[in-house]
Amino acid sequence: MSQPDSPPSLYAAREPVFPRRVSGFFRTMKWWIMAVTLGIYYITPWIRWDRGPELPHQAVLVDLAGRRFYFFWIEIWPHEFYFIAGLLIMAGLGLFLFTSAMGRVWCGYACPQTVWTDLFILPERWIEGDRNARVRLWNAKWGARKIRLRLTKWVVWVLIGLATGGAWVFYFADAPTLLADLVRGAANPVAYITMAILTFTTFFFGGVAREQVCIYACPWPRIQAAMMDEDTITIGYRDWRGEPRGKASDTNAGDCIDCLACVNVCPMGIDIRDGQQMECITCGLCIDACDDVMARLGRQRGLVDYLALKDETAEREGLPHKAVWKHILRPRTLLYTGMWSLVGFALIFALFIRPEIDITVAAIRNPIYVTMSDGTIRNAYDIRLRNKHGETRDFGLSLTSDSALAIGIEGTDIPVVAVGANEMSIVRVYVSAAPGTPAAVANRTDFRFWVEDQASGERASSDSHFSGKGE
Repeated sequence: MSQPDSPPSLYAAREPVFPRRVSGFFRTMKWWIMAVTLGIYYITPWIRWDRGPELPHQAVLVDLAGRRFYFFWIEIWPHEFYFIAGLLIMAGLGLFLFTSAMGRVWCGYACPQTVWTDLFILPERWIEGDRNARVRLWNAKWGARKIRLRLTKWVVWVLIGLATGGAWVFYFADAPTLLADLVRGAANPVAYITMAILTFTTFFFGGVAREQVCIYACPWPRIQAAMMDEDTITIGYRDWRGEPRGKASDTNAGDCIDCLACVNVCPMGIDIRDGQQMECITCGLCIDACDDVMARLGRQRGLVDYLALKDETAEREGLPHKAVWKHILRPRTLLYTGMWSLVGFALIFALFIRPEIDITVAAIRNPIYVTMSDGTIRNAYDIRLRNKHGETRDFGLSLTSDSALAIGIEGTDIPVVAVGANEMSIVRVYVSAAPGTPAAVANRTDFRFWVEDQASGERASSDSHFSGKGE
């Protein structure tokens, strides 16, 4: 009895992509964006910012030990995490806005995976040559030359990954101090472990996986369909102009001479002439390649270009298409812009109205009150005082109430507390009511704690209540 045939394998081996070098407007724009984004990433930890003698002087610092985030003149405390949440919401809305207007421009120009992949391809091209040379090297048997070229490339990639991981850890500690500790081997082991992990992941994602990360690991290609419509401007092939394909000398053929220039420069290894594809990151390199061929043939540019589906229909029928601004300024993009602006304005408003001092009150209710030897009723409270100034400040405590209440601080009769620069202090405060007073015999008496900066006169308050005998 014959055995049934085994089912076909669903696994397809990866076809390596070796994009060819291309020149043009979009390639130049990608170089500039790469230079700016990488410059910001690598240089930012080294920017100094004077905040006073008691505070860190790094412009951008995630101070985990001090539980602070410093961004130039802005300082975010743990209880102000809503600022970070707001920025993340703005980032998401911005991604929706740009995708609905211009397709996957984020993926093609500014995504870290795209930027670092471009950075890794640069030394690869210098060391191994352009596309054809790299294809030949890939297919060649291992020998002294192939080993030498590969090791040279991998060493450069490791150095790029090490610089990437090193720059990341500098955001979490004073950069000059941490660098000296790293060189001496005196840094915290967490710094070395973090750098090792980021060096490996950068090497793997930017040098080895590359387009596979965008296709299989990133969820955005699958989400973008909900953000795009027929007005979205994205990259397309004007097949009504390019087909049928043929030689340049063929008068009956379209403009496309099937030179594969658009395919050879694509970092994703796709053919844009096959239509819209999930893999396309709209980087524009196929446009540069095709325009270069059209220019050498003396034909009109734009066989591959940015266009909207509505424009495609109009062009097929020989009708004029909409202006670019009409595609961009439509209800969906205006809605995203409005939501993005609303969140941004709310964050700016919250940033400017937040006080430089803050008070939080926690009543001690075990026991609810204490009766002193002279009959005085006393309640205890833990008060958290935050000093957001760059120097130590004296804070005076007081209270206001319709009833006669007295305030005192544990260990002293003077209701003044010195709080260090950019610190939070917890003090035990006692509120007392004399025997027979309304607050002493009532079940509950509302009052308000006040804290005043003795230097600037700035005040903050918090409501609480006093618990009496309830007679």
